[in-house]
Amino acid sequence: MMRRAQVLEASDLENFKICWDLWGHPMQRAPEGDWTTWLMLGGRGAGKTRAGAEWVRELVSGVRPVSPIALVGETMHEARAIMVEGVSGIISVYPVSERPRLDKARGVVVWRNGAEAWLMPANDPERFRGPQFAAAWCDELAKWPKAEGAWDMLQFGLRIGARPRQMVTTTPKPTRLLKRLMADPNTVVTRMKTRANRDNLAPAFLEAIVARYNETVLGRQELDGEMVEEMPGALWNRSQIEAGRIADVPGLTRIVVAVDPPVTGGKNSDACGIIVAGRSGDEAVVLADRTVQGVTPVGWARVAIAAFHEFDADTILAEVNQGGDLVKNLMHQVDASVPVLEARANRGKWVRAEPVAALYAQGRVRHAGMFTELEDELCAFGPDGLAEGHSPDRLDALVWAVTELLLRDGPVPRVRV
Repeated sequence: MMRRAQVLEASDLENFKICWDLWGHPMQRAPEGDWTTWLMLGGRGAGKTRAGAEWVRELVSGVRPVSPIALVGETMHEARAIMVEGVSGIISVYPVSERPRLDKARGVVVWRNGAEAWLMPANDPERFRGPQFAAAWCDELAKWPKAEGAWDMLQFGLRIGARPRQMVTTTPKPTRLLKRLMADPNTVVTRMKTRANRDNLAPAFLEAIVARYNETVLGRQELDGEMVEEMPGALWNRSQIEAGRIADVPGLTRIVVAVDPPVTGGKNSDACGIIVAGRSGDEAVVLADRTVQGVTPVGWARVAIAAFHEFDADTILAEVNQGGDLVKNLMHQVDASVPVLEARANRGKWVRAEPVAALYAQGRVRHAGMFTELEDELCAFGPDGLAEGHSPDRLDALVWAVTELLLRDGPVPRVRV
């Protein structure tokens, strides 16, 4: 009897662990009906990736496999590392003996029955010209940098088979594209909360994260999968940011790297806000967010200087309230050739941020791409000078950058809250 039990365990345990009929939640299963887009909105760790992988598995199985399928991630790396090779990716939902093969040279997942899934990068919409697909799985669409361009090009390629369909798995943000999809009568929307997947999450994660963000605006979005529009009284709102988003960077006359150093260094310190921005006419363009956390002062200085050289910037602008000459000296220890301007805050964060927020309201600040963490911080910033109870380090650096580029010698615009 013992020997038989051991044999059964050895042969069946792997299949038991990945049995979707046993472990899958009802909201993770494809809805019935005549839909074109299945939009799954879920919190972090809610099981969105596993649901997408299982949907792909279902499509390629059976007598008539659906093929080829587009696997669209923000970048090629994310499509491969998360959607295919990740802990909950496509390869993980098969027993070892049945797993499909990833042809890394071609960027194609190949099954034994001949079905294929092509990895596609949303950050390069032109890559969608030419290929045609019978289905698509799009992951984290709300943070794609060129979302509408990539989505529209994908639609032209969904033209094989009797019923081309697509699944979107994403934590929601009130982007123009996501709102468009939710209003489409051919879209079916399902929602998943992080708590619903507690059996597959580390208890420490739930205890720490839920306790910290429960009932906050960020928690409603990142844990409950809610589409959170705006925070009452906020200086920034997502519709303004979205309206100012651009895909191509215009000619720039000046570029700065703004640095908001933390008071202390080490893994538990605040982040060092590092924002790269440039001036084009009477507008500012946010080019990059290179913010780092948990590094030494030399570490963040190197990141800032690397950004300076990468973007061929004119100067580094560093807040010196906490460090005085030490910040400038630190930069010059790493690279003595880099020009450093010092910025000293004589007013509170909210007061300093108001003129910059007014520029956003006037349409004079553009985001060249999607900067998720920065934009979350802007929209959560409150009169107490915090963003969801935390230091808004990215916002601070942004305020310094835009102030230097547009407000240093001109009139200060006013904002109404």
